[in-house]
Amino acid sequence: MSRPADDASHGMLLDEELGAAVRRTGASGGAVYLLTRQEPVLALVTLCGPLLEFALPWRRLPLDTPAPITDAVRENSLVWIGRQEALARRYPRLAAAFPHELSVAAVPLTGARRRWGALLLIWLDEHPPELTRRERTTITASARRLTRALDDAAQLPVIPEQPRIAPLDRPQAAQPSLAAIDFAERLPGALALDLEGHITFVTARAADLLGRSPDQLLGTLPWQSLPWLDDPIYEDHYRTAVATREPVSYSVLRPPDQWLAMQLHPDASGISALITPVGAGQTPPATPSRSLPASGIAGVGRLYQLIHLAAALTETVGVQDVVDLIADQVLPAFGAQGMVLNTLDAGRLKIIGYRDYDPRRIEMLDGLHLESDLTPVGHVLASGTPAFFCAPEEMARDYPQAPAISGKQAWAFLPLITSGQPVGCCVLSYRHPHTFTADERATLTSLAALIAQALDRARLYDAKHSLAHSLQQALLPHIMPVIPGLTAAARYLPASHGMDVGGDFYDLIRLDDSTAVAVIGDVEGHSVTAAALMGQVRTAVHSHATTGVPPEEVLARTSRVLADFESDLFVSCLYVHINLARGRARLASAGHLPPVLRHPQGHTEVPGIPPGLLMGIDPTTTYESTEISMPPGTLLALFTDGLVEKPGTDITDNIDNLATRLLHAPNPDVDALADSLIRHATQAVSRDDDIALLLIATDPADGDHDHADTPSGQEYGKVGDGRLP
Repeated sequence: MSRPADDASHGMLLDEELGAAVRRTGASGGAVYLLTRQEPVLALVTLCGPLLEFALPWRRLPLDTPAPITDAVRENSLVWIGRQEALARRYPRLAAAFPHELSVAAVPLTGARRRWGALLLIWLDEHPPELTRRERTTITASARRLTRALDDAAQLPVIPEQPRIAPLDRPQAAQPSLAAIDFAERLPGALALDLEGHITFVTARAADLLGRSPDQLLGTLPWQSLPWLDDPIYEDHYRTAVATREPVSYSVLRPPDQWLAMQLHPDASGISALITPVGAGQTPPATPSRSLPASGIAGVGRLYQLIHLAAALTETVGVQDVVDLIADQVLPAFGAQGMVLNTLDAGRLKIIGYRDYDPRRIEMLDGLHLESDLTPVGHVLASGTPAFFCAPEEMARDYPQAPAISGKQAWAFLPLITSGQPVGCCVLSYRHPHTFTADERATLTSLAALIAQALDRARLYDAKHSLAHSLQQALLPHIMPVIPGLTAAARYLPASHGMDVGGDFYDLIRLDDSTAVAVIGDVEGHSVTAAALMGQVRTAVHSHATTGVPPEEVLARTSRVLADFESDLFVSCLYVHINLARGRARLASAGHLPPVLRHPQGHTEVPGIPPGLLMGIDPTTTYESTEISMPPGTLLALFTDGLVEKPGTDITDNIDNLATRLLHAPNPDVDALADSLIRHATQAVSRDDDIALLLIATDPADGDHDHADTPSGQEYGKVGDGRLP
């Protein structure tokens, strides 16, 4: 464990490097995110510059969250968003939380030993849509300096519970002359704010109009030091002026009856404000509507964050998505640390997700009867009314054992009700006493309704997905047949969480002791219908294969059967008839990806096979076949597109890469090789398609050696590069 002094000095170094990066690049502000050790999550460590509070709700970002900072880490490259319009196109939910014009750069912090995280830089002023070469160099150099600081640290960095605020320390502007100060003092009311919103200068007249002394105002945020300015609309006026560099004017009521006209004039260093009283004979403008207070984060940031949370909840798919979103985004937004998500199951409380709790406590609470007095959950669900406890003493009055069991100091119990029926209960908890304001309670109550709808949809999806996945698993072969002289390994992996089940299938059919058929295919779409059709296609292929007809005829007959089903889905298929006695194989394809062949001599190739038409399109379609050599020691890899298809890459190049991996893989352990190929394909955070893989290896002849142990270019001649013809 690192010493506190070491942690503090290391944190100060990161803060200094971040401030230097913001100054060198000319950005308005920035932040450093580091990967946590336990899970693929980016945690906000330090930040500086204006709009700080907008970043606070995003203290934790799972790597699969669509955002510039996560994309930079996943892709290990700089991500640049030059316009708000581009941000809205690529990251619509994020754009809703940042409504002003801005530019964003995110660059990974990749060190000598590990990938640490990423540097985020934001420009609020007008910036050209593209970075100049010099700007790119400066940004990447700043990232290297931060990376070097992380690499050189004696201990791994500690993720703070609350992100640090790094000083920006921009060059100070020249001090105003006495004449300028005297002129400002004679204005009706003048004050200045820096880019973070702090009051840096105020005249005596302005202080008098605001109802405070200059000492009470200097260094404060006006929407925090002046209660009548705590409505987010006023802070939003300031943020708009900073972001757009355009003057902003508005009026505000200072209780009880004094209207003040505000004129904000922005520049590169902050805001100059002119305050004038509205005359008694003038008609005051309508008072802006009240909104959320700045509790934990600034009010405007809370409003935009709620928009983001609402949009994010509508996009959750499974129950785990809902759990992760609450833990990673709702908790930071409301300053909570712990969370328990319950559902109802036969009159008992089933815990489906939690954060920041001892698993032993969760085990004690899981399965409690709805009427248990160990927790307020039962009462909350029965009444449909949220319960808020600001301190352990409050909860102990009604539930004496609950505080000790929970181990927390404040709680919000939110009933999840949809269509008048309770779905479950979401509990947010705090490590320290917490006062829930009226607006905060109202906000959490509204958010609970959105969580309830998302959870209800997610449970239905998970049930449907489980049924479809079980159907698909039941239709796939569980045991490969024993065929003398042939070794096989098969793997199937469904798409990443959030996708429906697909129609990938494979089969290995023994015809006799020296002949076999290997089949792989993919039914279009992801649904129960696709999974069911996959079973029908596999049965049809199996049936035709056993009649002894050639591969091209098997595909033609199966296509006609598929046409009789009158399905709207099409099917790709690769059919391989293997004759071990002759050491030959005949292949036919119905629009499927070609296999990769590794010869006994060690080189690889992608056989040229006429692709053919997808099955189910035209019942009169005929197919062609190709014969290849498969002597002892040959390896043939059949796969679906999920193994080699990645967004933004060429599938031909990816098949070439697969051939290269087969080229260098030792033999003859096809099971280990299959596992290795699947691991490589699943390194990405998310996948949009299923993966099916079937490896077929003919047993090597006596005296054959592992090609990996023999230098290429000597015994075996030139090693092929596996490129497509």
